Amino acid sequence: MEPHEFSKTAFIAAAYRARATASGMGICNDPWAERLAGEFGRELSFAYDEVMQDAELWVSLRTRHIDDCVSEAISDGTRQVVVLGAGLDTRAARMAADEVRFFEVDRPASQAAKRRKLASLPEYPVDAAIYVACDLQEDDFVKRLAGSGLDLAEPTCVVLEGVVYYVEPEAVRGTFRRIAQRLSVGSRVVFDHFDIGAPARTDEQEPLRYHGDMAVEFLSDVGERPIFSLEDPIRFLSECGLASVQSTSFADLARRHTGHYDPAMAFDRRWVTVASQAGQAFCVET
Repeated sequence: MEPHEFSKTAFIAAAYRARATASGMGICNDPWAERLAGEFGRELSFAYDEVMQDAELWVSLRTRHIDDCVSEAISDGTRQVVVLGAGLDTRAARMAADEVRFFEVDRPASQAAKRRKLASLPEYPVDAAIYVACDLQEDDFVKRLAGSGLDLAEPTCVVLEGVVYYVEPEAVRGTFRRIAQRLSVGSRVVFDHFDIGAPARTDEQEPLRYHGDMAVEFLSDVGERPIFSLEDPIRFLSECGLASVQSTSFADLARRHTGHYDPAMAFDRRWVTVASQAGQAFCVET
């Protein structure tokens, strides 16, 4: 897998999952992450450590909580899981369950590069996912999914991990509106985001303050500058038609899985949110 063919932040996230798996802390376990990240991803992750402390912990907590949310949906009877902006995600392999179909949606070049890499891992169940080539900012992902076999009449769990803050605000709104309006009643979406206490849209002259200048510069240099934050998820998601909202903070996740939380940690305003149409019942422990 050539680095230029793929999102570099996907390499970083995979490297952090690999490091967390090797640490033995038991927060997340991804047996394929190390080989997917490779030395390129490992080096990038250590470089990112220099500008954003606690990133490994955040990624491992994020992955674990989203896994728990997907497991909750499957326990509730959901039999379709869609991973938007899939990157180097391995949930289709790690969370395979009887009669549950996983769909991975990503840009064509990125998806092709990932599939070439997976083909070199003989023990990886490549057929665990249905692959849907699509650019979230330009294409109708629901139409593409339906054309690939997603049953729009059945509940779906949609995952966006490490995605929305790199997407233009209007495209984020459009994504959530499609989920609310076109997927079945009972569908839900789980995603991570951050709140910097500022409007969702920033411009070139005012980078996202919470990341810090050095972190923004690093991410910009690798080609993925953050441009979206979410100060009021309930209002934003309600406007998109997703009025049942539960958010869990980095602080809560840190306390739950490590037993402590230090206010000096760099990710104190990070969240994982689960949302569905108003009145739909689901329960994720917070």
